[in-house]
Amino acid sequence: MSSQSNLKAQKGDTVYVHYVGKYLGGKAFDTSMESEARKTGLYNPARDYKPIQVRLGAGQVIQGFDEALVGMAINEEKEVTIPPEKGYGKTGRHPMAGKTLVFKLRVTNIKHE
Repeated sequence: MSSQSNLKAQKGDTVYVHYVGKYLGGKAFDTSMESEARKTGLYNPARDYKPIQVRLGAGQVIQGFDEALVGMAINEEKEVTIPPEKGYGKTGRHPMAGKTLVFKLRVTNIKHE
């Protein structure tokens, strides 16, 4: 029986994750952490700052974000660079289409379904 601390996120799990999303040049565009939001000028008092829930493999987030979470453990941190083809696409109407994105991730909890 594996202990909770050795649990690694797998497809189908619900992962709770804090993140900071930045453009390649370093400018932050989104975060789930209030302290980061205040530091980067993104703070919105109407927002509830807490880890987001992502069900792995369910298409709830961009592909590169989803793939980066697979294999992570609780309290693990990782920084990933996501190319447009695993983000919002090389072209298209989304304002982030064609952009390479950098995410700093920190898993706070994992729930096996």
